[in-house]
Amino acid sequence: MDPKNGSSFAGFILLGFSDRPQLERVLFVVLLIFYLLTLLGNTTIIALSCLDPHLQTPMYFFLSNLSFLDLCYTTSTVPQLLVHLRGTDKSISFAGCVAQLFISLWLGCTECILLGVMAFDRYAAVCRPLHYTVIMHPRLCALMASASWFTGFANSSLETVLIFLVPLCGKNKIEHFFCEVPPLLKLACVDTTVYESEILFFSMIFLFIPVALITFSYGRIVRAVLRIKSAAGQRKVFGTCGSHLTVVSLFYGTAIYAYLQPSNNHSRDQGKFISLFYTIVTPMVNPVIYTLRNKDVMGAMEKVFHRGSI
Repeated sequence: MDPKNGSSFAGFILLGFSDRPQLERVLFVVLLIFYLLTLLGNTTIIALSCLDPHLQTPMYFFLSNLSFLDLCYTTSTVPQLLVHLRGTDKSISFAGCVAQLFISLWLGCTECILLGVMAFDRYAAVCRPLHYTVIMHPRLCALMASASWFTGFANSSLETVLIFLVPLCGKNKIEHFFCEVPPLLKLACVDTTVYESEILFFSMIFLFIPVALITFSYGRIVRAVLRIKSAAGQRKVFGTCGSHLTVVSLFYGTAIYAYLQPSNNHSRDQGKFISLFYTIVTPMVNPVIYTLRNKDVMGAMEKVFHRGSI
């Protein structure tokens, strides 16, 4: 093994926001509040989906998966960032960096596919209402969710291996607050064009398939909505589908910006703040989006709180 390769390092230094000490103090307070809200919101969604029989449907089964995924993703990066923001030691072990990259890629790819599956669920509910329970059978739902997690795992395994095959030649200072693909590739002491092309290829595959499914599903949903003569019926469809589309837009917008632009256009500061957005802001607002626009969830919350007050 090349002694200068990254795999021989004791660890890496995550520079994060260390060049802006004033910003670090503000970020610590803001991120701590956001993280606690993320834990509260997503845990609430999971708990309500388990406790209320009316929420034990395919839609809320997938939403619970999304909430659990967001909890894991945020927890894989934010607690460490909070520690680094308050201390002087900003190191991470080599194994820790590999694990962090692997988990973030795994959960990111899983969310891509899961959002596509959720779009298909909305298509079946709106366009095939009489056959919905047959199409979205619990066994099929479990299979689709499992396939999302397994595919994300397989893609992450492949991309993580590709990234850590890149020779780093003694470089160990990562210009970021966690181990992510673009800043890690910038440590390379060789031309990374081939590696970037390979990673881009796999990323495009795992983005294209869910996007195609989402486009197909919502194309059919729009056609079905236009045939609904009742304004109340249209509002009901837009209520449930609008929440999902909002989450899709937030997730895919930041993912495309972070991963599918050329590395030479990847601004250091922009990359950090975009990463902050999808590691903490998006997981925090997802439960809010689904809760505020969903009468079923609000009703379940009222039942639980009323039951607890008796």
